[in-house]
Amino acid sequence: MNEGLLFPPLPHRIESRAPAAARDVSLQQFVRHATVTKDTGRVDACRAAFGERYDDLRQHAGAIKSHTLDHLDLYLERFEAAATRAGATVHWAADAHAANRICLDIAGRINAKVCVKSKSMATEETRLLPALEAAGIKTVETDLGEFIVQLDGDAPSHIVTPMIHKNRASVARAFVRDLGSRYTEDPGELTMIAREHMRRLFERADLGISGGNFLIADTGTLVICTNEGNADLTVSLPPVHIAVVGIEKLIPSMEHLPVFLKLLARSATAQPLTIYTTCISGPRRTATPVAGPDADGPRELHIILLDNGRTELLREPTRELLRCIRCGACLNACPVYKAVGGGHAYGSVYSGPIGATITPHLRGLHNYPDLATASSLCGACFHACPVHIDLPAQFIALREEAARSHLNPAPERAAMKLWRWIMQSPARYRFAAGLARFVLSRLDGVDLPLPGPLGAWTSCRASPRPGEIDFRAWWGERSQMGGRPADSAARAGTGARYE
Repeated sequence: MNEGLLFPPLPHRIESRAPAAARDVSLQQFVRHATVTKDTGRVDACRAAFGERYDDLRQHAGAIKSHTLDHLDLYLERFEAAATRAGATVHWAADAHAANRICLDIAGRINAKVCVKSKSMATEETRLLPALEAAGIKTVETDLGEFIVQLDGDAPSHIVTPMIHKNRASVARAFVRDLGSRYTEDPGELTMIAREHMRRLFERADLGISGGNFLIADTGTLVICTNEGNADLTVSLPPVHIAVVGIEKLIPSMEHLPVFLKLLARSATAQPLTIYTTCISGPRRTATPVAGPDADGPRELHIILLDNGRTELLREPTRELLRCIRCGACLNACPVYKAVGGGHAYGSVYSGPIGATITPHLRGLHNYPDLATASSLCGACFHACPVHIDLPAQFIALREEAARSHLNPAPERAAMKLWRWIMQSPARYRFAAGLARFVLSRLDGVDLPLPGPLGAWTSCRASPRPGEIDFRAWWGERSQMGGRPADSAARAGTGARYE
């Protein structure tokens, strides 16, 4: 896998990658088609299922997650005790290095040679795949999208749809190159080629590694939601199963799970439910007075609870970010994510609005000083979020912190200081507005590229043309006419009507 795509040299600026992605016509088409289709499907599915109750349901889901995070220490201890009673081994990993070390120790103890791995953003975060390969363990991503990305030495570009930036022709070329198959662009045939290749690996695998969508505190249950059978094979066929799961994935009990299952699939792919919803409580066990016969599954189940900066996010201002259920809805709704051609421009595992808010906290705002500016603050991400995370407010807080720490560029700081100085005086404001109006009227909407920071704006836009009457004059006329200046409103180009 190309590590540079996920973890570029730091500090990283999105503006360094965005222009190239914006000029890639094919990439723009792939990403826009996929995200618009999913976002439209989400809206329709939620409207059909919940109607006017949808906002109440997502607020309820957010409240469940908030309660769990408020008492996370209690629920973590409860989960560990329940999972241990069920026969699982629970490990605690303070950071990515610790999580990978635990995995490698388990793999070394069982002398693992082949590892099959289902989709997991947590293991992308820890860079487990290259760590396993460096240890000489053949590791294969079994999610179809992740498998194709792995073959190409690429990195996922979306939380839910890893290969959103590719088409079937690129998949066909990868299969011919690496699997020796015949060239075909038929999706069904491509799927069967991958399936035949993976089946042989499942039969040989010593180790299976997965993530987890939810952890049930009361029962010690690991819940995995997928649309491909690969995940069930990954967690059941190999003799040892390791699940790497962020500590924020906890919910209190099974009775809370349906709330999130109703929202997760609809928000991610517009489905009523993921095709496979697997609940795992411990490894296989023989008949006992406590548990009935259960001959299927691994002989060992290891659950690694990953912190890796999450406890820092438990601070009150950022705690809501840990509600995220990794549905990808905010990515699909975000106009900036589409404009920059998907997730690679963000330079981190988590992209889109949730990535732009979480990454600076997990990896340092000084390393990602401009991710929070990659938003128009339109609020689409907030309205799409099934657990009611106020992402625009998080963007504003990060921007404020970046400005306070002088992490934004010097010209930007100078421009904002000038703007503040102008806005603090009515006289200065009138002069600046008149000057801007004079300049724009002379340009008269021509396509005139400007130097410096303004070049990005004028490279694809004509200069705006001012209305026939400025706002201050319109307001004065409105006051004189008793608050109903329809003619002046029309002349100002607003088309507004006031009662």
